[in-house]
Amino acid sequence: MAKRTPVLTASKIRKSFGPVTIVDNFSLEVFPGEAIALTGRNGAGKSTILRMLIGADRPDEGRVEFEGIRMSESNPEIRAGIATVIDDLDFFPDLSVVEHLDLLARAHGIPDPEKAVDEVLEEVQLVPQSGQLPGTLSSGQRRRLALATAFVRPRKLLVLDEPEQRLDVEGVAWLAERLKAERQRGLSIVMASHEPHLVETVATRTVRLVGPSRPADEAELEAEDAE
Repeated sequence: MAKRTPVLTASKIRKSFGPVTIVDNFSLEVFPGEAIALTGRNGAGKSTILRMLIGADRPDEGRVEFEGIRMSESNPEIRAGIATVIDDLDFFPDLSVVEHLDLLARAHGIPDPEKAVDEVLEEVQLVPQSGQLPGTLSSGQRRRLALATAFVRPRKLLVLDEPEQRLDVEGVAWLAERLKAERQRGLSIVMASHEPHLVETVATRTVRLVGPSRPADEAELEAEDAE
C-alpha cells in the first residue's frame, strides 16, 4: 500500500509569550480527508497552535509544513491551498456582502464566480442580506459571512477557530453537516471547538490540550471513528 502524504505537518513546535510557555513540543500530521479537533479549556493553547499552523505566528522552535513546503503566510502557493476562519475578519466597510464574496471568488480564479457566490449565499442563509454592508449585520450573520469567505474559494485545508461562535442551535447543526460533507469529499480540516455536537459529527481525531507549560506529548489523544 502506498504511503499517505500529509497535507499539513507540525513537528515539535513551541511557543512562549514572555516567561509563559503556551505550546511545547506539539506535533501533528493531517492527512487528506481527516478532521482534527483541538479541544481543552480556554488558555490551553488552541488558538496559538492554529495561528502557527497557518503561518500567522512563527513557532519559537519546530517546523510547520504544508504539502512539504515550509509554512509561510506570504507564500502564494500555500495561501491558495488554505482557507481560514481564525479571528473576527476585518471586512471592507464599503463593500456589500455579495461584493466581498465576489471579490474573493474572482481573486482565487473560480471559473463561474457569480454562480459560486449565489450558492454560498444560499447555503449560509444570507441572500436577504446580500446587499448590506458587513457592519450592519448581526453577530451571527457576520460569523456566517466569515464562514462563507472560506467556502467560496478553493481549499485543500480548512482551519477554523471555534467556528460555532455566535451561531444558534440550527446554525451549529448546519455547520456540522457542512464540515462533515467537506471532509467526506477529501478536504482536510483542523479546528478548535468547545461544541460537543460539532466535534462528534465532524472530527475523525480529537486532541485534548492540557494547558501551558505541558508538553503536547502528554496531551490526552482520543480517536473517534466518524462516519
